[in-house]
Amino acid sequence: MALLPPLLCVFSSCKVLGLCFLTLYLNVAQANAAEHAGFNNHHNIHTRKLAAQANSTSCNLFYGTWIRDDTYPMYQSNCSVIDSAFNCQTNGRPDSDYLKYRWQPAGCEVPRFNGLDFLSKMRGKTIMFVGDSLGRNQWQSLVCMISAAVPQSPTQASKSDPLYTFKFLEYGVSVNFHRAPYLVDIDMQQGKRILRLDRISTNSIPWKGVDVLSFNTGHWWSHKGNASQGWENMESEGSLYDDMDRLVAFEKGLRTWAKWVDTNTVGTNTKVFFQGLSPLHFVPAEWKTTPASRNCIGETTPISGSTYAGPYPDQMKVIQDVIKGTSVYLLDITTLSQLRKDAHPSIYDKNVSQPPANTTRSSPDCSHWCLPGLPDTWNQLFYTALFN
Repeated sequence: MALLPPLLCVFSSCKVLGLCFLTLYLNVAQANAAEHAGFNNHHNIHTRKLAAQANSTSCNLFYGTWIRDDTYPMYQSNCSVIDSAFNCQTNGRPDSDYLKYRWQPAGCEVPRFNGLDFLSKMRGKTIMFVGDSLGRNQWQSLVCMISAAVPQSPTQASKSDPLYTFKFLEYGVSVNFHRAPYLVDIDMQQGKRILRLDRISTNSIPWKGVDVLSFNTGHWWSHKGNASQGWENMESEGSLYDDMDRLVAFEKGLRTWAKWVDTNTVGTNTKVFFQGLSPLHFVPAEWKTTPASRNCIGETTPISGSTYAGPYPDQMKVIQDVIKGTSVYLLDITTLSQLRKDAHPSIYDKNVSQPPANTTRSSPDCSHWCLPGLPDTWNQLFYTALFN
């Protein structure tokens, strides 16, 4: 419904002063209602629009190429929330060209991230990333991107594992991260950690009532050995298992999560995203015909073109199948990230002046991402899906 025209009180024969005030009051009320309705309905409308774009031949936000752009990065490595393990420039990485690339989708443009616009549209609301350290990568990126736009605006930060919060006090906006690598619960039972494939109760407590949720999971499901996998037994349908096919377990856990989303967010104002699987770059044969190394060490440029020679992750096929038919928006960053073999911390996850940082290391970080860096693009796409 169009707003009532306040000029009627000036140019018409409006004789009752009370009617003028009533007209102005209704205008304000309608504007406020429109603002709230706009946020509540905007996501669903544009999720459908962007999904249609992504499935069309003319525009696909997640299919394209990386092009050089010297206006990047959008913030500097002195951003206070960046983990030292992700701060490649501070840790002595000598090259910086990996910071100068912009994602160019096929047939459309990604709007440049605007931190002030983000805060204005999210005023009074909470965004929460939930998942593993790749989700933390993205959370830190978003905080830095917003902070660069309002460097003098007061903030408040809290880190109390597993919940990390960052508040932009002037706008009432909270950008949070909740560490839950499997999404489903892990409980202690008789001194053993039990991965509950059929249950999300404890983990989900911080998620309730959040305005925007962005989930990720995947990498921890393939870790093996008690020291790295995070659990001793799995429980499914009342039975305990020492182990099972990890892809089967992953699907069981993800379907439990999808059921939680349907039960707790459908019919509410909560917007739900799922971040596609972030790729690894430990096998140079996937991007080189004659690899000179065993990992991502020394890689300084993206892969040209739009396709990656390596395999598409089986976990992504599970994710796509589970999310299909739900209200969740898939931020499908997998392939575009596969093209960025150059953007990992590699040996620069620690200061190079201190051991064991050196070019002969056998276990460089080819799974996380430098900040500033690739997760900034993830957040540009997140911003596009949320508001445009």
